[in-house]
Amino acid sequence: MPLSFASINSGSNGNCYYVGNQHEAVLIDAGISCRETEKRMLRLGLSMLKVKAIFVSHEHSDHIRGIEAIAKKYKLPVFITSATLKNCRVEIDQSLICSFSAYQPVQIGELSITAFPKYHDACDPHSFVISCDNQNVGVFTDIGNSCSNLISHFKQCHAAFLEANYDEQLLDHGNYPYHLKRRIRGGFGHLSNAQALEVFKKHRPKFMSHLILAHLSKDNNSPEIVSSLFNKHAQGVKIVVASRYEETEVYQIGISDVLPIRPAQTQLIFDFA
Repeated sequence: MPLSFASINSGSNGNCYYVGNQHEAVLIDAGISCRETEKRMLRLGLSMLKVKAIFVSHEHSDHIRGIEAIAKKYKLPVFITSATLKNCRVEIDQSLICSFSAYQPVQIGELSITAFPKYHDACDPHSFVISCDNQNVGVFTDIGNSCSNLISHFKQCHAAFLEANYDEQLLDHGNYPYHLKRRIRGGFGHLSNAQALEVFKKHRPKFMSHLILAHLSKDNNSPEIVSSLFNKHAQGVKIVVASRYEETEVYQIGISDVLPIRPAQTQLIFDFA
C-alpha cells in the first residue's frame, strides 16, 4: 500500500507534516492554526477525516500551536510524552492524551509510528519514522547533531523530511546575537546545510526516492542555496525544499509517481480504547 506525505508548513513559524496511506493518516506536529491546516490540506485534496492521530515531537510553540484546536475539533488522539506535555502549556482533553515510548511502535490502523530520541534543546524531543507495508517515511527536524540514532533510522527510509536549517556563512555574517548563533549551531540546536548534506551523501539507502529539506531558517538560509547544494548530489533522488509559507505537493512512495489524494467520503471511526 503506498504511503503519501506532504509538508503542510515547515519553519520557525510553524511545522506540520502529513503521512498516510489510503485509509488513515497522522500529523507529525501541528504548529499552525487549525484553520490554516484545513485550508492547506483542502488545496492538496487531503481530508482531515482521514487523520487519526497527532504525534508531538517536542514542546516548542512552532510545533504545538495548533494542537489544542485541531485535537478538540476532530477528537484526535494526541501522542505525546509526559515530559513534553508538562512543558506544553496547552489544554488537551485528558481522554485524547496518549503516551508513546522511544523505539516502541504505535499502531494506527495499518500505519506503524516509531519514535526515537534526538538532540535538541527541549525536555524530551523525538523524531519519527512512519511505516506501512515495508515503506518508511522519516521526519527528522530540530536536530542538534547527526547522532547514531538519526543515521540508523535515515538508512531505513524510502523518503525523509530532513532539517537543513542554516548556511554557515549566512549565520556567521547575519544579525543574530552571538548567544543565538551559538545555540543554533550547538549540539542541541539545528542541523546546518553541510551537516544535512553529509547525512544524505553518506547514509542514504539505495532505495531512497524522495528527500524533503525542512525547517529552513528565514534569515540564515534560502531555498535556492539548499536546492542547488543537494541537487548536485541527488543521483536520482527527488529533492524538494519545504516552504515556511505554503504546503508542498503530495508525494507518494510505493508507486511510480506523484498522485493527488482525494478527500475521503467515509466518516472517521476511532478504535482507541
